Amino acid sequence: MTGIWLFSLSVWLHAQEMTLADAVEGAMRRHPASEAAQARIAAAGQRVEQARSGRLPKLNYTESYQRSNNPVFVFSTLLTQRRFAGENFAIGQLNRPDSINNFQSLLMVDQTIYDAGMTRRQVESAELGRQLTEEQRRAVELNLAAGAARTYFGVLLAEQSLGVSRQAVVAAEADLKRAEAIRDAGMSTDADVLSIRVHLASMREQEISRRGDLEVARAALNEALGAPLDSPRKLTTGLSQLPSIPSGREAFENRAAAERPEARESKLATQLAEKQAELSRAAYYPQISLRGALEADRGQFVRQGGVNWLAAVSLRWNLFNGYADRSRIREAGHALRGAQSDERHTKSAIELQIRKAWADLSAATERIQVAAASVEEAEESLRITRNRYESGLATVTDLLRNQTARLEAGLRRLSAIHDQRVAAVMLEFTSGVLTPDSEVLH
Repeated sequence: MTGIWLFSLSVWLHAQEMTLADAVEGAMRRHPASEAAQARIAAAGQRVEQARSGRLPKLNYTESYQRSNNPVFVFSTLLTQRRFAGENFAIGQLNRPDSINNFQSLLMVDQTIYDAGMTRRQVESAELGRQLTEEQRRAVELNLAAGAARTYFGVLLAEQSLGVSRQAVVAAEADLKRAEAIRDAGMSTDADVLSIRVHLASMREQEISRRGDLEVARAALNEALGAPLDSPRKLTTGLSQLPSIPSGREAFENRAAAERPEARESKLATQLAEKQAELSRAAYYPQISLRGALEADRGQFVRQGGVNWLAAVSLRWNLFNGYADRSRIREAGHALRGAQSDERHTKSAIELQIRKAWADLSAATERIQVAAASVEEAEESLRITRNRYESGLATVTDLLRNQTARLEAGLRRLSAIHDQRVAAVMLEFTSGVLTPDSEVLH
């Protein structure tokens, strides 16, 4: 047992010290979810570059080999190879020519001159997609920050609760000694001693349970930080109530409309839907493109050939596409209305989250005051009852009831402080402004 205790002490002494702000910053910067979000931003940036490539010419090179005795193929191939001669006009030669080889090298360039703004809108859509991904990254970081803060306070609550349970065990052990002394003096019976022993066993069970809760809470904090679950940490920010309470719920709602990633995402999604609607309508307009080609046709791989070139301007106008374009336009219109509805819903949902966080903060602050008074009253009641029990004026039931009341009052106070700090963090989170520098983390 001593060896285990010494090992635990050694681990604690070498544990990394961490403030609440350090935990939040570490989660936002080094958690795998943050790294994944950064990778998605990089991918979205490449989609923007892909869309911009529509403005540049397309250059392709092909090398092919053909052999045939088809009269048309032979006739045209001899022309392109610049090897057509007078004897090739002979009727027999025209109808039944010998097979011929053609090694063709083709260099082709295509450039779109006009596409009714399709490329421009594709670039703008890709850029909006990149901005959406950036807001999604911010949402991930905000969630990581809030998660790190909640689990940090969870560890503090588990530590404090374990401390209260240990104090209850120590008090129960002292009451047991006191009851045994009173029994030995002939002022009580074995029933009182047995009752206190049962109470002591219950307090020890609670201590064991809260020790397990603390281990789970520490693992949850490491998971929120993206670290191995068994990493030892020494938390240096205490579990204390806020020195001041923020005011002005409307101010938080206004900040959320401008800063909350989900609010920005919904606006960007509406803009993206508008661009997609414009892009679908562009299919009705003509497209003009330029093509240039340089061609070499050879009877043998390196000789017996000629070089030809081609320059062309083409116009493509989609006059009828089986109503597919009309359906795409209608689809884009429905998607736009859906995005607009989602934007309104997101705004309402964010306001509701802020109101809940505000109500939780207000309620927890009031609970702290009530619980603090309850702790003082429970301690005073226990002191009086203990003195009366030693004098034979109170029963062991009264003593145990007051012991339990003091334990529960202390735990309620800790829970209220924990809930107040978490609610303050969630208020900043729902406003979209939670950062390692936020006052609620200090």
